[in-house]
Amino acid sequence: MSVAVQLGIIVVYLLVALAVGLLAYRLTEATAEDYYLASRSFGTLVLLFTTFATLLSAFTFFGGPNLAFSAGPEWLIVMGALDGVLFAVLWYVIGYKQWLVGRRNGYVTLGEMLGDRFGSPGLRGLVAGVSLIWLFPYVMLQQMGAGEALVGLSDGIVPYWAGAALITAFMILYVVLAGMRGVAWTDTIQGLFMLSIVWIAAIWVLAAVGGLGSATGSMLEARPDFGSFGGGLYTPGFIISSAITIAFGVTMFPQINQRFFVAESGAVLKRSFALWPVLVLLLFLPAFMLGAWAAGMPIDVAEGANVLPVVLNEYTPFWFAALVIAGAMAAMMSSSDSMLLSGSSYFTRDLYRPLINPDASASREAWLGRVGVAVFATLAFFASLLRPGTLIEVGDTAFSGFALLALPVICALYWDRTTRSGMIAGVAVPQIIYLALVLIPTLPRSFGGWDYALALMVLSAALTVGVSLVTSPTAESDASRFAVAGD
Repeated sequence: MSVAVQLGIIVVYLLVALAVGLLAYRLTEATAEDYYLASRSFGTLVLLFTTFATLLSAFTFFGGPNLAFSAGPEWLIVMGALDGVLFAVLWYVIGYKQWLVGRRNGYVTLGEMLGDRFGSPGLRGLVAGVSLIWLFPYVMLQQMGAGEALVGLSDGIVPYWAGAALITAFMILYVVLAGMRGVAWTDTIQGLFMLSIVWIAAIWVLAAVGGLGSATGSMLEARPDFGSFGGGLYTPGFIISSAITIAFGVTMFPQINQRFFVAESGAVLKRSFALWPVLVLLLFLPAFMLGAWAAGMPIDVAEGANVLPVVLNEYTPFWFAALVIAGAMAAMMSSSDSMLLSGSSYFTRDLYRPLINPDASASREAWLGRVGVAVFATLAFFASLLRPGTLIEVGDTAFSGFALLALPVICALYWDRTTRSGMIAGVAVPQIIYLALVLIPTLPRSFGGWDYALALMVLSAALTVGVSLVTSPTAESDASRFAVAGD
């Protein structure tokens, strides 16, 4: 009976989110700028929480606590302090300049912005293609997280594939209907809800085990290594590599990068990235510490299972555990629908329209984008059934792939001497090498704890600058398009 009630709570929560999307659908205009960017109208609260909820993925809610449970609470430092602050800095360095450029020239996607600056449909398609490649595993990550969440919540009664299928169906339906406005509205509701519920969960669990001191003492008794910084997995190479690749990768995620275009004013953008580190720490602290404290709790976490549903089932009422998991699944849906919406814009505007059918009507583009969403999500679902790695491994693969785009983009935004050839070399060569590292299992991904993605990031900058210095700007390039004044 309790499992039926839990599943009912989750379905009702998702249906409420869907209702918000239907309301937004009634207000969405039949233009690409409104469907994909909500006519660049977001205020501080909505921009901050739509960015926040878009990043509240399975990587955060299940991968993070799992890593803290197995390796120690230093993951809070990597994700909370280092990436919270570093991403806020990059939001200013990349996001603010991109907002200024996008507002002036009406850009909807990163590829559109770069392709126009360098007069290159090929570069536009390259950036879109690379982004879609690495978007695939991150969509798959949400489906894996949902499947594992329902297995843990129901003690295995609900199979893994059912949870993955549930979130896939909802994300397809939601994106087809809602557009950016609906996504942002539900993101705001879900972000506020999850921030509240995860703190209530932490306080509830701590009360059940005897308080903060008891939980920490039991953790240290079971895992004395959790009481000292570093060691084990947390080598300097791992910490620095993770912090850099995740922060730089986040800025290039289509669903995050596109949010650099949507603020209604520069003041909104500045307030949002100033508040970002605080918001990140407020979420990650209770979520990751629940995973770390679980190491000292008398619970049985099966190999490959997520620790958070096990802890909640043990120490909170079944209805509350279901509410937390419902919120987590909704957060995963927030991430997924944002990814699919952005992926749709990259496919239709940067690949289909410029390379296949420049004269496509707006209605045909919209129809094709919706079909693309369904196909992309369905393929990711079938891939998620193969479970190609842990949530952290799959997420890290995507982060590093996106991180390789960041330094060439910074060069394009701030260095007028950047050429089309430099951009193509800086984007394509590191991506080819990294793709080989991912697809060929016998090739190492790290050396002495240092991720090779860091070296490839340096290579991307060196190629962009070096090739630009020995090549001339093409006649189609126009650096003045990025010459904008702040506000």
